[in-house]
Amino acid sequence: MSSLSSIEKLLSEYQSTLDLYNKLVTASFSQQSLFEYNEVLFSAHSCAIEGNSFTVNDTRELKEHGFNLKLYNKSMIEAFEILDHFKAFEYLFNNPDLPLTEKLLIDAHKLLTNHTIQYTRGYAPREYTKTRMAAGDTIFPDHETSIANIPALLEQTQQAIDKKVAHPIEIAAKFHKYFIYLHPFPDDNGRLGRLMSNFILAKAGHPIIIIRADQKEQYIDALKISHKHNDLSVMSSFFINTSINRMKDEMLQASQSPAQNKSQKNKNKKGIKFVF
Repeated sequence: MSSLSSIEKLLSEYQSTLDLYNKLVTASFSQQSLFEYNEVLFSAHSCAIEGNSFTVNDTRELKEHGFNLKLYNKSMIEAFEILDHFKAFEYLFNNPDLPLTEKLLIDAHKLLTNHTIQYTRGYAPREYTKTRMAAGDTIFPDHETSIANIPALLEQTQQAIDKKVAHPIEIAAKFHKYFIYLHPFPDDNGRLGRLMSNFILAKAGHPIIIIRADQKEQYIDALKISHKHNDLSVMSSFFINTSINRMKDEMLQASQSPAQNKSQKNKNKKGIKFVF
């Protein structure tokens, strides 16, 4: 099966899953509740991919209590990293009509790193890297050339969105691969790339993709293979499959909730029978 036909098959499954997901899950939330649920879940996993030790529950507690939360075996840098992620998330996802521009990217980076990067990297928030970047066993291209190409990436991605040249999830996946390998900032390129890719989905009214911490190796492999073989379908497939699996998992959770089980509710007017 060719890459094109494989992607088309995945997109067909994605759309049918999305239709059902919107009916069974999205419609059952208030807009604010769904926003907060996504903010906590996405922030926890995206930061965990980069080594933050806050769990989803820790992240939810931090969201609710801020610095009134007593931290056990956590660092202040980790807490600030999560709190700054909330700020960047809220800025982007409360303003989905903003166009993709270099200013938007830099403003999001400032919010994302406002209380951390000067202490961890010695850079100011919003500041591009001054040296070539590397991560793990990957050496990224010349930083000056990469930074010079950032405006073009953002402009061309916005044009692709406006002209609907591909499915939004494909545009998001391709943008993500391009951005990660440009790697223009001294830190937080991964977290910013995941935010911006999901911002593209939000602009099109699609659910965000949450790459779980336990998917880190699979995620990095998809990036590497996509880059090594110049095959963007690898990244697109990873994004689509990740989104489908998340929607299916949440639909399963919803179906197991007593509040969603209307047939059971109608059969038993006195309520559910609890077993002790």
